[in-house]
Amino acid sequence: MVPVFAVLFLKGHVFWSVFVIILSGLTDLFDGKIARRFNQVSELGKVLDPIADKLTQITIAVLLWISFRGCDSEGMRAFSWVFLYFLGKELIMLVAGSIMLFIFKCKPIAAEIYGKAATMAFYISMGVIVAFGPEIGALRSFFTLPEVAVKILVVICAVFTTVALLSYVAPSIREVKRARSELKSK
Repeated sequence: MVPVFAVLFLKGHVFWSVFVIILSGLTDLFDGKIARRFNQVSELGKVLDPIADKLTQITIAVLLWISFRGCDSEGMRAFSWVFLYFLGKELIMLVAGSIMLFIFKCKPIAAEIYGKAATMAFYISMGVIVAFGPEIGALRSFFTLPEVAVKILVVICAVFTTVALLSYVAPSIREVKRARSELKSK
């Protein structure tokens, strides 16, 4: 759904891009629950789900950075840098996960409650911004969020994102140490 969202957003079909991002968030929420409920969990699914999350969040962050940079409001343009923070966090997670997988031969840490909460906060907040944000919102003719509300939503997401990122550090270090000790004992 990421390419569909991006194309719709870039072509100015923001209403439909909002629909796609909501649908993407709902499928992300329910796919794991359905797989666990019907005992259909797979190793491939465990790998693809976080990759899909990362690609979606990177795409949203880049598109909103571009959109905020193009706003008439100087406050919105100045605040656009925050989206680069989300992009940086996702890139850190991708690089760290790749290092764990390919260099240390261990699995990256699965998302726990903090990561899931951050993902949910990101989807909801960014969906609201894409729908009702000043200058960019698809539904802003019905209701437009004040700039300060947009900034508060983004900062809340940044806090959730930071907590989630930090929650991966200690378990990742333990996993790398475990993998290294297994390699040394072989």
